[in-house]
Amino acid sequence: MRKEDCFYLGKIAKKFSFKGEVLAYLDTDEPELYENLESVFVECNKHLVPFFIEKSSLHKNDFLRIRFEDMNTEEDADAIMGNAIYLPLNMLPKLTGNKFYFHEVIGFEIEDQRLGVFGKIAAVNDTTAQPLFEVLNGEVEMLIPMIDHFLVKIDRDNKKVIMNLPEGLVEMYL
Repeated sequence: MRKEDCFYLGKIAKKFSFKGEVLAYLDTDEPELYENLESVFVECNKHLVPFFIEKSSLHKNDFLRIRFEDMNTEEDADAIMGNAIYLPLNMLPKLTGNKFYFHEVIGFEIEDQRLGVFGKIAAVNDTTAQPLFEVLNGEVEMLIPMIDHFLVKIDRDNKKVIMNLPEGLVEMYL
């Protein structure tokens, strides 16, 4: 499995018992969706390795207590401590309306209600306080804030993000 075909679910945070059980921090708003997984991919030496789950249960809201098959000792658990865990993209719950996953809108055209289509979304930058659409218009890169107030519609059928942006925002780039 390639990392591009997966989404980050969380990471192995700490050991839970001397029998190889671990606690995985789940980076999600709905951890209960992932309580009964059969397997996960654990990143080991920059490769995704499938780990099969013997049993799991939610632990203190954001953690999943996991007993992996063939992991029976603290040393086994130490070997994966701090490693990221992933799931295939097709396991993401489907979103509708104006809710979207960042990876979902890459390649969508971006349209302002006033100016029309002004570029394509090349990436989403979520390392800033406010996530930004990185939009390409030819050779020009624009940073458009992902603010709910500006977002009018996610048009999945036509692969467009329709926004109502403040006057001058797009023009300052062109």
